[in-house]
Amino acid sequence: MKQMKKLIAVAVLFLGMVSFTNAQTKVAHINTQKLISAMPEMKEAKDEFDKLQKSLGADIQASVTEYRNKLTQYTNEAPNKTDAENKERQKELAELEGRIQEAQAAADKTAQQKYIDLTKPIQEKALAAIQKVARAQGYAYVLDETPGSGLLLADGTDLMDAVKKELGIK
Repeated sequence: MKQMKKLIAVAVLFLGMVSFTNAQTKVAHINTQKLISAMPEMKEAKDEFDKLQKSLGADIQASVTEYRNKLTQYTNEAPNKTDAENKERQKELAELEGRIQEAQAAADKTAQQKYIDLTKPIQEKALAAIQKVARAQGYAYVLDETPGSGLLLADGTDLMDAVKKELGIK
C-alpha cells in the first residue's frame, strides 16, 4: 500500500513537471517560401535561371524548326519520290524527332540541377537566419506556414520581420 502511494505521488509529480515543461515551450511560425522570395539573392538566382532556360529553349526551338522545315519539304516532295526514298526520309525525321526529345530531356535535367545549385545556398542562409532569430528569442520550435506545409493554424508569433531584419531585407 505504501508503495502504491509512492507510485501515485511520483506519477502526479511527473505529470505536473511535464505540464509545466509543456507550458514553457515557445512555438513560432514563418512562411519560408515568402521569406526566400523576398531575399535579393533569390532574384539574382531567378534571373540567372531564366537566362539558362532561354538559352536551352533556343537550342531546342532551332531543332524543332529544322524538323518542321524538313517535314514540310518531304511532304511536298513525297509524290515525286520513290517508296525507298520516302521511307529513308521518314527514318531521318524519326531520328531527328528522337534527338529533339533527348535534347529536351537533357535540357530539363540541366535546368533542374541548375535551379537546385542556385537555390540551395539561399535556402541554407534563410534557415540559418531563422534558427539564429528563434534561438535568440527563446523559441523551441518554428513551424513553416508555407501553404501545403501542414500548418493548420498560425496565431502564434510570426518571425518574418525579425528574420528579414537579420538578413538585411526591408
